[in-house]
Amino acid sequence: MFTGKIRPGRAGRLQLSAISTKALNACRLYGIVDLSYVEKSDAARVAEAMIKGGVDLIQLRGKGKSIGELVDVATELHETTSRSSTPLIVNDHAEIARKVPIEGVHVGQDDDPIAVARGKAGRPLLVGKSTHSLEQAHAAQREGADYIGFGPIFATPTKPDYQPIGLKDIKQAHLDVNLPIFCIGGIKIDNLELVIAAGAHSVAIVSGLLKAPDIVEYARACRKLLTLKSEIRNPKSEI
Repeated sequence: MFTGKIRPGRAGRLQLSAISTKALNACRLYGIVDLSYVEKSDAARVAEAMIKGGVDLIQLRGKGKSIGELVDVATELHETTSRSSTPLIVNDHAEIARKVPIEGVHVGQDDDPIAVARGKAGRPLLVGKSTHSLEQAHAAQREGADYIGFGPIFATPTKPDYQPIGLKDIKQAHLDVNLPIFCIGGIKIDNLELVIAAGAHSVAIVSGLLKAPDIVEYARACRKLLTLKSEIRNPKSEI
């Protein structure tokens, strides 16, 4: 569960005040509620299961959905995520932040630049960026991203047009980039140890979580592995 500071927002809502790099660095498991896998009516239940299983951040992704649809789903999701102070990130559409008190937005290489996304949001919030190479990771840091997604590590049906980048650059990305890095793309419990051994501290999991027979237990197993490896790597750090 995310441990950043929160403050009461308008209408009694909880909003994350200052999500620091240190707090983001403590996050291990990033879940994505992808509406190509999940029915809109089931999104809140899936998010609740992720949170119960120990997911630190949740992203709403709805490729091809209208802004109105995404606003409706984000509103319902935020009612769920705010109860546990879990940041809710919306993919692509920063303007949703003007209608729903989400905590962040995530943009891809072909989406709005980070400065434009912040302008559309109209208020301070997290902005993460997808990167597919070391060069793009460096560029995202220069651009002012709060965190990056790095991948796809393995082939994934979520991003069929992207060539997997493999494991070889994970360690170098962590050496080069002074930002929280969430490795993503085809990562599942079966290959998670390989990703961690290659140098990953944190991961985002999509289909592995969403297609699991028991989302709670699947998330717990992934979180346990990530936390255990992190404690071995940094025995004196606070997780």
